[in-house]
Amino acid sequence: MLSGAVFAVCMAGTTLPTPLYGLYQEKFGFSELTVTIVYAVYAFGVIGVLLLAGNASDALGRRPVLLWGLGFAAASAVCFLCAEGLGWLYAGRLLSGLSAGLFTGAATAYVMELAPYGGASRATFVATAANMGGLGCGPLLAGALAQYAAWPLHLPFAVHLALVACSAAVLLRLSETVRERRPLSTVRPQRPGLPAEVRAVFGPAATASFVGFALFGVFTSVSPAFLAQSLNVHNHAVGGLIVALAFFSSTAGQLAVGRVGVRRSLPLGCAGLFVGLALLAGALWWNLLPLVVLSAVVGGTGQGLAFRGALSAVAEASPEDRRAAVISTLFVVAYAGISVPVIGVGVLTGPIGLEGAGLVFIACMAVLVSIAALYLLRRPVPART
Repeated sequence: MLSGAVFAVCMAGTTLPTPLYGLYQEKFGFSELTVTIVYAVYAFGVIGVLLLAGNASDALGRRPVLLWGLGFAAASAVCFLCAEGLGWLYAGRLLSGLSAGLFTGAATAYVMELAPYGGASRATFVATAANMGGLGCGPLLAGALAQYAAWPLHLPFAVHLALVACSAAVLLRLSETVRERRPLSTVRPQRPGLPAEVRAVFGPAATASFVGFALFGVFTSVSPAFLAQSLNVHNHAVGGLIVALAFFSSTAGQLAVGRVGVRRSLPLGCAGLFVGLALLAGALWWNLLPLVVLSAVVGGTGQGLAFRGALSAVAEASPEDRRAAVISTLFVVAYAGISVPVIGVGVLTGPIGLEGAGLVFIACMAVLVSIAALYLLRRPVPART
């Protein structure tokens, strides 16, 4: 579906800089802590949009909001193309976060609404694959271009800018699905909410989501540095491929929920995350590349199972009139996982090194996901979900 292709292009832009952070460090001379902060700025942009304008496409229409999202994606690419200092990277990441925040909900709804009659299942597959698959394509594309083509800090963003322009042309040819438009003044900030009836399931669901996104955050921000410094892997394409494997595995995990069932997907996802963290710890301790790859695959699959299971369970447990607010709260917690732990790893890298900081992070996340899994074993998600 064309709408899914547009979705994938936008999401690819958010992970495009991942294999390039080492090159930016060489060019601008900043520390590993700065890398993590540059990465985390993206999450702040996403959270801001989700809270302030999460329902914008319901009022203004899908296409206008998605066009704004593509505009922010293009502006982000321009910032990276023109980057002559650290400020450009911060601006590029923030604009990328604003783009993803606008796309996440609006594009998912748009793909579903454009599906032909009886095509809901296929539309769900397209939306899931476009979201996580697009995130995986970003580092894959940038790593390959940086390694095997000229202008490694410019060509990936020039290519993405061209893809964004094509996506805008496609979007203008698609039909609008929101029939009753409302003025901009009707767009209100989404206040996070947690009704009493959803609190029992929200705790473990939010914890698993936080850990899963934190694992992705560490993979996409500091794994290229670990590969280069500890494993002597300087091939940008390999670094991009390993990060992409985590996102592609997440896609597979999310698609497996339909067969596994929500009741089992959350505890299984927690188990997958725990094993993925253990494999990453082994990779850091013994400096083994195969364990990094296994960690990406197993941890990514666990993240996909856990997050889609969490989303389904929380949505089902929420009252209909509060569902959007509850889901927004879950996304805020999840995206906090991308930012806060990643910055913590950056802070610890100075005094105890990258491997030590990674092991501290893994220990903290393993405790959290273990608590969530034990809770779910004692109080499983109701079967009606």
